[in-house]
Amino acid sequence: MTKVDDTVRRETVYIAVWVLLLSMIMQAVFLVVGKWDLNVLFGNVLSAFGAIANFFLMGITIQKAVDKEQKEAAQTMKFSQTMRLFMQFAVLAVGVLFFNPITTIVPLFFPRIAVAFRPYLDKNQETKAEE
Repeated sequence: MTKVDDTVRRETVYIAVWVLLLSMIMQAVFLVVGKWDLNVLFGNVLSAFGAIANFFLMGITIQKAVDKEQKEAAQTMKFSQTMRLFMQFAVLAVGVLFFNPITTIVPLFFPRIAVAFRPYLDKNQETKAEE
């Protein structure tokens, strides 16, 4: 087993924090509108775990692919993408069938939201460091 690179660990924690925060907001919305139940919670937990695991596995694959030849690295990345896609479909299938479909589907997009906000947060940190 290879050691997890600090960058992969740091970025996964960043994604996990965003997924957790956005999940809490989504749970609060369901609570406020009176539609909250355990299916909402369990669908959210399952999907949030799937989203974070997907990001972590992508980081591990990139870490491994960096040390390989270009053709072998491309094959490794393609295989990983296919397997992670199957994992996401499995999470969706279980979540939609047994839990709340909305809280199963929406958290899969939370990492994309986190990645979209990253440049703004990095820019703010650079500005504070210069002061």
